[in-house]
Amino acid sequence: MLDQRNQMRPRVQPISEPKPFKPEDYVETTAVDPFSKEKLTAALKRDVAQPATLTSALIAPELARRKEALEGFPLDAMTMVGSLIQQGQPAALVRVDNLLYQVRLGSYLGMNYGKVTKITETEVTLREIVQDAVGEWIERPATLQLQERVK
Repeated sequence: MLDQRNQMRPRVQPISEPKPFKPEDYVETTAVDPFSKEKLTAALKRDVAQPATLTSALIAPELARRKEALEGFPLDAMTMVGSLIQQGQPAALVRVDNLLYQVRLGSYLGMNYGKVTKITETEVTLREIVQDAVGEWIERPATLQLQERVK
C-alpha cells in the first residue's frame, strides 16, 4: 500500500501567469469638477429662485389642517367591513381596534395623509402623499378592500 501511495501523484495543472498590469496616467480633462464651489452655488441659486413647487403645494395644506381620528393608524391595521348610502352619499364602514368608523368622501385615513376619493361597495380608494427616494412629495393611490369575515 505504501508503494501504491508513493506512486500515486496528483496531477494539478499549473496556474497561468497573471496579465501584466499597465497603470494609466491621470489626465485632468476639461470636464466640470463635480466638487467645485461654483457648481454648488449655481445649483443653490437656481433652487432658491424657483417659486413654490407643486410638491410643497401638495403637503402644505395637509400640515395646516387638523388631523382626523383614523390618521393615527396605518392602513394595514384597518379593514373595510361594509358600505352604505346615507342621504344619497356613499359611506364605508371601517374597523380599527374592534371599533367601527364611518368614512365618507373627503375623509382622511392612514398615516400618509390619505384622503378618500372614491367609495364603492367593495373598496375605498384614496390618494396618499408620500416622499419618494429623492425626498420629493408625490401622490400615490391606495385602496382598502372589503374583507369578508371567515367563520
